[in-house]
Amino acid sequence: MTSSSPRGRPRRATSHISVRVAHALLGATTGVVWLLLPGMTTAGEPPVALARSAPAASRAAPQQDETSPTNLVLPIAAVAAAGLLAGYAVVRHTRRTRSRTAPAPPSRTPPPGRTPPATGTGPPPGELPARPYTPTPAELDRQAQAALVEADDCVRTSREELGFARQLYDERRVEPFSRALREAESELAAAFALRQRYDEGLPQEEERARRHTLAGIAGRCAEAGRVLDAQAAAFDELRSLHSALSEAAAVAEARFRALAARTGQAQATLAGLGERYAHSALEPVTGYVETAKDRLVTATSRLNEARQAADRGEGGRAVARLRSGETAVAQAEVLVTAVERLARELEAAGAMLPAALTGAEVELAAARRTSPADIPPGELRSRILHADAVLTSVRGELTGGRPYDPLEELRRIVRALAPVATGRAGVLPAAARLAAGSAVAAADGFLGTHRDVVGAEARTRLAAATRALASGTLPDLVRADTLATESRALAEQDARLHGPPPDPAPLAWGGPATRRRHDEPAP
Repeated sequence: MTSSSPRGRPRRATSHISVRVAHALLGATTGVVWLLLPGMTTAGEPPVALARSAPAASRAAPQQDETSPTNLVLPIAAVAAAGLLAGYAVVRHTRRTRSRTAPAPPSRTPPPGRTPPATGTGPPPGELPARPYTPTPAELDRQAQAALVEADDCVRTSREELGFARQLYDERRVEPFSRALREAESELAAAFALRQRYDEGLPQEEERARRHTLAGIAGRCAEAGRVLDAQAAAFDELRSLHSALSEAAAVAEARFRALAARTGQAQATLAGLGERYAHSALEPVTGYVETAKDRLVTATSRLNEARQAADRGEGGRAVARLRSGETAVAQAEVLVTAVERLARELEAAGAMLPAALTGAEVELAAARRTSPADIPPGELRSRILHADAVLTSVRGELTGGRPYDPLEELRRIVRALAPVATGRAGVLPAAARLAAGSAVAAADGFLGTHRDVVGAEARTRLAAATRALASGTLPDLVRADTLATESRALAEQDARLHGPPPDPAPLAWGGPATRRRHDEPAP
């Protein structure tokens, strides 16, 4: 064991210095003796002469009374060398002592929750920053977007998982989790609202305000995850997949069988819609039936694997396969439901079109008479002319005998009349709600089934559209329709960029911490 006493090192250091000083003094004394030795010998008896030849003795005789300068060279050199060695030893020992006792430099690792500087940024290697590292606005932006995506995925999977739990237990037992989910949804909605405001209304120059908003987004997302994580253990105990695997598998298999029947019906429904309406009317659900069939095939495989693993006593593997099968079933249900909902919406829009045209004529007549004060006369005249042209075009579509898209025609009427509407025709808000609701549902369904590849921007626009849809006023309903359409376009762009989505991740209630634990591969 290494001694921790601080008094050992100074004694060793002192002994090393004493030895080096003694060596230096010995060398200096030797040099001085060597220097004085000739004088000491000349003061006494003459030295005994060596037996040499006569000429050599005669040459040395004149120099016997004085010291030769060459006799001083070696002593002086010895003294200088000893001094240099002693000085070098002292300096080297001092440096070693300082290096052993100097404190370690402060760590350059950023505090928890911060992203380290990207490659090529920050101080050069080996240099310490002048102050603690602060993420750049671009880094904070990336962190906020990643937090939004992760929190949204956690809320969506928790909602789907809760749907399976409701089929096993009564509402009283799942109420705590329903309450936690509503709280997490509220936090996430606030985070998306901050992000929408960040995208729309904060100039690039206001860096402090932008940083504050991005920090608020990350904080709201973290709180949503914390609320879900806090109920994760209780939810796992409620479902008890390890002990009630058979019951949970039975529920998933029952939903699978019902969806298989609905998928066949949805395919027939889609074929009928293609005969009645224009191709553009079916674009929101193009490929949905085929994708639903693929999800059901995946569900069949995963549920069978869960049963087999349970029979072998592999509880962990059985639970993981069951969760994956439940995810596939849930996504197939979203796709089939989207086809069924679109059929209802097209039917309702077709029935509403004549009334919408009549209500639009009433609004145009009122606009011509009242001339709203907040619209300049020239601009009002231009808007009325545009609305009149749109109504004429819609009438032509309805009477032309060709298939058309009732939702799109209804949307055209609402958008053309909204700038000049006075509220006299109640059918216009109803038409706007139908069109906007259809766009929001279509964007939400696409995002939910492609969430592994869809980024934060599409999710933010969808959240803004959902808020506007809840408002109910005609301008907000038009805005909801526009934002939902933009969200769907952004989500499709992400899907094209990243390719088809991978197999859905297993369902799991909880926030990021719980989700990461459930995402670990099964043995």
